[in-house]
Amino acid sequence: MPRYKLTVEYDGFPYVGWQWQDNGRAVQQAMEEAVERFAGERVRLQCAGRTDTGVHALGQVAHLDLADAWRTDTVRDAINAHLKLAGDRVAVVTAEQVGAGFDARHSALKRHYLYRILNRRAPPALGHGRLWHVPRRLDAGAMQAAAQLVLGQHDFTTFRAAECQASSPVRTLDVLDVARSGDEITVRASARSFLHHQVRSLVGSLEQVGCGRWPPAGMRAALDARDRRRCGPLAPAHGLYFVSVDYPPATRESAAK
Repeated sequence: MPRYKLTVEYDGFPYVGWQWQDNGRAVQQAMEEAVERFAGERVRLQCAGRTDTGVHALGQVAHLDLADAWRTDTVRDAINAHLKLAGDRVAVVTAEQVGAGFDARHSALKRHYLYRILNRRAPPALGHGRLWHVPRRLDAGAMQAAAQLVLGQHDFTTFRAAECQASSPVRTLDVLDVARSGDEITVRASARSFLHHQVRSLVGSLEQVGCGRWPPAGMRAALDARDRRRCGPLAPAHGLYFVSVDYPPATRESAAK
């Protein structure tokens, strides 16, 4: 049974997140329905990281098994055609045939996220629902200094959702970089895995540093407290993007056409 790796882009605004839910349409639901319409099979897609309601993706990765060996360009184009017919804001960017040992979640070496902040008095006219508008001036330099204080392996209980189901709060944060370009501030985060709401919790706390409510050292103090009550406000979901996933080179067997 051939296995396919799909790289997926989506606008998270209309969806209740990646995973099937009873309270609305999910990205997973949209894709599985599209696959069934084109291939005549009911499948279950496994993804690299389940995103929450409103979170976007530039390079989410999922895998699925099909009974027939379809050309990779056919898999990509047929799924996209049915997604378009259904009015979904989801697209398969690439499709690759991979070995049976590839798993979108468990084979991942590192996951990369981007958070976008529009930092100006005027609200966005074009980016509504795709970034966090913060009208008060933020000091991106102070935010970057604070971000470097929480890199490495730590107990991230402070920056973890109360309902997080991970067995341990310990994670290794490889990258947390803050940069300004004009009116936009971006926060980039990379790690093998993240806790539920970890990136949004970190960004919300960095915003407290940027506006002067916390000194940069306050970020490390919050981390060391291991207390969810010491976290800053949770940054909105609509500013967050799942950018890409790194895998071992051996997992790729054929390039998308």
